[in-house]
Amino acid sequence: LLYVGKAKKLSNRVKSYFNFNPFRANKNLSLRIKKMINEAVDIEYIVVSSEHDALLLENSLIKQLHPKYNILLRDDKTYPYIYIDYTAKYPRFDITRKILKDKNIKYFGPYASGARDILDSIYELTKLVQKKSCLNGKKACLFYQINRCLAPCEFDVDKNTYQKEIDKALEFIKNKKLLLKELQKKMEFYSEDLRFEEAMEIRDRIERINNSSIKSDIDFASKENYDIFVVKENTKKAAIIKIFMREGRIISSSSEVINKKENFDKNELLQRAILNFYAHKEFVYKADILTNTEPEDKEYLEDYLTKEFKRKTTITIPKRGAKKQLIDLALLNADEILKKEQNKNKTDILYDIKELFRLENTPNRIEIFDNSHMMGEACVGAMVVWNDGVFEKESYRHYHLDAKDEYHQMKELLTKRAKGFDKNSPPDLWVIDGGKTLLTLAEDIIKSSGANVDVISIAKEKVDAKAHRAKGRAKDILHVAFGEIRLKDSDKRLQFIQKLRDEAHRFAITFHKKTKLKKDKEMELLKIKGIGEAKIKKLLNVFGTFENIKNADFEQISEVLNKKDAKIIKNFYI
Repeated sequence: LLYVGKAKKLSNRVKSYFNFNPFRANKNLSLRIKKMINEAVDIEYIVVSSEHDALLLENSLIKQLHPKYNILLRDDKTYPYIYIDYTAKYPRFDITRKILKDKNIKYFGPYASGARDILDSIYELTKLVQKKSCLNGKKACLFYQINRCLAPCEFDVDKNTYQKEIDKALEFIKNKKLLLKELQKKMEFYSEDLRFEEAMEIRDRIERINNSSIKSDIDFASKENYDIFVVKENTKKAAIIKIFMREGRIISSSSEVINKKENFDKNELLQRAILNFYAHKEFVYKADILTNTEPEDKEYLEDYLTKEFKRKTTITIPKRGAKKQLIDLALLNADEILKKEQNKNKTDILYDIKELFRLENTPNRIEIFDNSHMMGEACVGAMVVWNDGVFEKESYRHYHLDAKDEYHQMKELLTKRAKGFDKNSPPDLWVIDGGKTLLTLAEDIIKSSGANVDVISIAKEKVDAKAHRAKGRAKDILHVAFGEIRLKDSDKRLQFIQKLRDEAHRFAITFHKKTKLKKDKEMELLKIKGIGEAKIKKLLNVFGTFENIKNADFEQISEVLNKKDAKIIKNFYI
């Protein structure tokens, strides 16, 4: 699949690509589109009832199918909001990503980062009801004793008194400088009291809140809301900056950097950034949209957003005044981000790896896979993630596997991951712990998914069917699409791949040991209760796991063993 696009009139769109006498690509096309046309062998189309539906379908297909000549973005997450529900007797603040249309609920955001830190700070600096469960009790708790709650659970707290605490919290949300000033005082107090760990926690929180938005002295002294999207590029990268202004103040911002490929188009990138941001939620604000350039299919996009907002929505490119200042601020930050990327890339080993292995993508995001088992027991798989220079541990995943041999375990593991590409975008590179056979397997799975992911496998050199080690070091062989590569064990590129493989191996082994220990413990406990190993294995052959045995009913277990044993097992799991 090369490209997914939309057209108000299909015949006009197709004619714009071709000259028909003689038949060839239109000479007015960009190099990118000419290359795409030269690769094309067929066109398929789907008819929908409106331009609005066409835009939605296009976005959905691009996300699912990852066409070669469409621009893909990873940052399509839903940003969190802080909210307060005034229908509660004693309202409190919380975080949500799901927006309800209710005039009694007030939302603040979106926050690209720092929302949790702001919320935690509010509850430390005010005497609001601290937890949802607090009002269920009838006695004042520790929060009241340490002067962090008015305890309306026990005392008849005056509404005006409680409202003052709400107003104080609202001021902290709206005025970040005031919040940071109070946190600074708290950090200094902890430090003077020699409570250094608590002081460090506050210091880190101040830093995260500070970094949640672009620093600016721009204050419109008004109630204006703006969502600002800008795209800036250099020869190798493009940066997308999003800034969110609420009630005349910048409250948060985020950025994303992508690698420019032959399919790069600035206007399409801007369209994807805007559409991705608004595609997955109902909207709290009808914020005016400001950009530095016109997105692709601007009219389609405005029509879609107008229907979603249920109000006329326009995308504006300001040329002067305060709005232009916002665009200039975003572009200034884009320049800074691109400059950092350029400096980092001068010494970045990822570019050396791209050249050596002839990769299509610069491997900024890498997923590494390994599996572990013992004689077919406690079979598990692991995926670790390397992203922008660090192991991204929050993205690590482990899996229980049904397959008993390494080939089918890896097939099961990679297939599970590939099926999740529509929810969690594919990386630039897969690294597989294995040889040429597993490389081919991974390539087939990627090809079937339609994604654009490079694959490398790493395996130890075999001598007499055993891994060969010399001077304590394994002689690892790297397998790529065009063959195998053998590097000196001092080569930085090999050491980098080994580092990735070893982390995946560590993560897989740790999970395997945990799984095996749990399984062995349950088996020993069942033996104590009078169920022998042969019967336990019989149960596992039928139900697969101890968890399934636990959830099975009495009759199901009786059919496998007998009623006496079934009674012992059900009593064991009570």
